[in-house]
Amino acid sequence: MLKQKKEQVVAELVDRLKASDTLFVADYRGLDMTAIDNVRTELLKHGARFSVVKNTLTKRAAEEAGVNDLVPFLDGPTAIAFVGDGDMVAVAKALSDSARQTKILALKGGILDGRSMSTEEIERLAALPSPEVLRGQVLGAIVGPLNAIAGLVNAPLQNLFGLIDARIEQLREQGDTSDAATAAPEDEAVAEAAAPEAEPEPAAEAAETPDETQDQTEQEEE
Repeated sequence: MLKQKKEQVVAELVDRLKASDTLFVADYRGLDMTAIDNVRTELLKHGARFSVVKNTLTKRAAEEAGVNDLVPFLDGPTAIAFVGDGDMVAVAKALSDSARQTKILALKGGILDGRSMSTEEIERLAALPSPEVLRGQVLGAIVGPLNAIAGLVNAPLQNLFGLIDARIEQLREQGDTSDAATAAPEDEAVAEAAAPEAEPEPAAEAAETPDETQDQTEQEEE
């Protein structure tokens, strides 16, 4: 490879390494070009670029990009999945599935946010639920306790409203006389106030005066 071409490849690798927070490194030894293209096509669906690289040039690019943890994985036939803005869980799962299906592709390790990842860590990442499922689980974990609290708060009020509604219905069935009962005392008071005062009964005739008694006595003596 011409020196100018090598420099161009290294520059491209540096740009990719800097733009990718997550990298997965695999050994493709034994895979034919058709199988490699199938893996590349599957990873593109999840926003990752799968490229076969030369170790010597990639080591230079890793050093220039400051991704020194990548260097230990650059041994033997090497292909790198540059995730970038893609779905790293889906990419890890696709690589893991390809390794099981082909029984040839082998994961070496990876880089996540500047930290080296082992093969086991990539497998654990691949076993995670999809982002949609994770969002649903997180939302359920947040909303579930809130619904439980709301239920505890609203339960006494709902019971009270139920008792009130039942009492109202009972009164309707029996014929609610509460309005009449409430108005009765007022009606009696009005009737009492409007009735004319009863005239006092005539008192018994006054007792005879002493003069009248004396005259009667004198007439009897004569």
